[in-house]
Amino acid sequence: MSLVHATSFAPSTASPATAAAPAARNRNLRAVPEGTEARGFVLYVGIDDAKAAAAGTSLGAIVNALKALTAELAPESETYAAVALAPEGAGGRDVDVVRLALQDPSALAKNRDVEADEELDRAHSGVVIDISRKRLVLDNDSVGLTYKEFELLQYLVLREGRTIDRAELISSLWKAGDDEVPNERTIDVHVRRLRAKLGRYEDIVRTVRGVGYRFDRHADVSIRHAAAQSPDFI
Repeated sequence: MSLVHATSFAPSTASPATAAAPAARNRNLRAVPEGTEARGFVLYVGIDDAKAAAAGTSLGAIVNALKALTAELAPESETYAAVALAPEGAGGRDVDVVRLALQDPSALAKNRDVEADEELDRAHSGVVIDISRKRLVLDNDSVGLTYKEFELLQYLVLREGRTIDRAELISSLWKAGDDEVPNERTIDVHVRRLRAKLGRYEDIVRTVRGVGYRFDRHADVSIRHAAAQSPDFI
């Protein structure tokens, strides 16, 4: 990755057309604590030298173009650019690698949570139903569920202990326009396939004869619920 030198623009006098009231500047900010004010923002751009070259440009050219645009929109603004370096071949989305490399607090916190979850997965013998990442882990091995299979499992899990009839499952999990036209037999087929993938833990999805299905939690079942909504804003 090439190095782009960090530079800043000196402040200049803004024209009346570019001046904005504080309320207007901050109207898109979320949850600004009382007694504070917004002083700027960070824009993380995920792209490496090869992708930039393939697009007919370079990291330096992109940085300079963004700086020029910022100066045009707000002449009083000051800018500073830094390049994020990562080991060659590092996996993950470019923008996530950039956020971690530049020590973005929310990215660091998320990374710690992921590492903690992975450590728990390695230590947990049994069933992990990870709603936050739409995955099922059995005895430390990931199980490939179809979209509908996981949706079915999730629906039952979130209503733990309540028997759900087939009609409710059909109306909740299938929408108009779906390729598959469901009926009660469809639910039975999906449940049978889900149980086959659950293996020796198949009885966590129980049949209530003549009514429907119910999720019963066992001591060897761990459920990871979805995290709170991201505070990021656009």
